[in-house]
Amino acid sequence: MSYPDYIVFRNSINNKWFAVVMDVERQKLGLEGNGKVDVLNVKCDPILIGSLRLSKGYLPAYHMSKDKWISVLLDGTVADNEIKDLIHLSYELICGNGKKMK
Repeated sequence: MSYPDYIVFRNSINNKWFAVVMDVERQKLGLEGNGKVDVLNVKCDPILIGSLRLSKGYLPAYHMSKDKWISVLLDGTVADNEIKDLIHLSYELICGNGKKMK
């Protein structure tokens, strides 16, 4: 396994990814400082991505399609309830059949 510390969230029916948690070098994300930072990548509506990117804690998706995914810093910058909402949205986007996360 190349990245044993990464956590991938998959839909149990279609096996598609809807979120991934990883630690990334700050410099790879365009952030100042040394060391790694934890991020969450989630699939997102492209229009929403544009709005989110104007807020602190949201970055272009690391190692994913930047027009359909966004990276969220997991350092306390983004509120937990916002992160939870994004995870739900991401799950709904990959379902494709209208099934919702409970």
